[in-house]
Amino acid sequence: MTTFLERFADSGNGIAVAIKDLIDVAGSVTTAGSRALVDAPPAPADAACLAGIRRREAAGELWLVGKTNLHELAYGTTGINPWFGTPVNPLDAALIPGGSSSGSAVAVATGEADVALGSDTGGSVRIPAACCGVAGLKTTWGRLPLSGVWPLAPSLDTIGPLARDVAGLVTAMQLLEPGFTVRTSRPDEVAVGRLRGLGVDVDPVVDEAIDRALAAAGFVVRDVSLEGWRDAYSAADVILSAEAWRADGQLLARRRDDIGDVTANRIAAAARVTVDDEYAARQAQRDWQRRFEDLFVETPVLALPTLATLPPTIASEPVGLNRLTLPVNLAGLPGLSVPVPVTGGGGLPASLQLVAPAYGDELLLSIGAIVEAATGG
Repeated sequence: MTTFLERFADSGNGIAVAIKDLIDVAGSVTTAGSRALVDAPPAPADAACLAGIRRREAAGELWLVGKTNLHELAYGTTGINPWFGTPVNPLDAALIPGGSSSGSAVAVATGEADVALGSDTGGSVRIPAACCGVAGLKTTWGRLPLSGVWPLAPSLDTIGPLARDVAGLVTAMQLLEPGFTVRTSRPDEVAVGRLRGLGVDVDPVVDEAIDRALAAAGFVVRDVSLEGWRDAYSAADVILSAEAWRADGQLLARRRDDIGDVTANRIAAAARVTVDDEYAARQAQRDWQRRFEDLFVETPVLALPTLATLPPTIASEPVGLNRLTLPVNLAGLPGLSVPVPVTGGGGLPASLQLVAPAYGDELLLSIGAIVEAATGG
């Protein structure tokens, strides 16, 4: 059972909801995908983000399927887990499921859940969505509460949903944030800025799929540039590392043998980040946020790939999967990943990433629905 680390039920009434196992569920142990936490006491209360879900559950409108597997301590993008196994990508078992919200992506892709909750610190909702051919929303930083969620880097961490389509994401947001509504948009109402020249080598097949999807949707598309993408990636990596050390350094010291080598080495390396390094990265973060604000004046939605390639294989030992996602976390902005068809991709989809200003989550879902309808999603 590699998709779920704990099953609550096999059937129920209403919406089937799965929860990433770094989100506290009262009475269940929160393992965060690590053997170092399996003997922790059960969570005494639900994470704050589950309040709306519990109300709908009490009304008989949904049921909890279980808690999903993840990349250990949410510190990775492949979804490979040394303790509990790796969730099987339903597109192709040879492919990574993507991380860190691997089990949540697989659960919705296989139909075991209608919606699933994940977390996204550097791409951990959007990357598994891209790998498994589903939709995922990284919410605006601070929009959903993080109390009761195992931290990785709190100033970058967000909670967000995965679903088979955009409509499922809207449903999930209505569970997470009662009163959440999305206004229907027309393609001619929104100018989309197509981000290029970011210093990341993108497979031409992926770029072509993104361009074709935007054209099919009928948007007015303008090529735009954003200087400093690679520098922003580096600054975000410094912040993520510094905060991951503060979150998990003591656990590593106490339980080294119960943390997989990949994750343990990342935490240990994070200890080398200095105060001066982090200060410089925080300064860069403020500048990076201002650059996005300037860009949004002309184009309120930005488009780029989620992954620079088609979903990679486990055997390829992929690295750098968050090159196109982590800078969005540095800016604190919402990001939506939706699958788009590829010509000559062997049946694998590419993934379009849409980015909007802070608290533009509703706009992204509206635009994503247009793309989905135009591309046959």
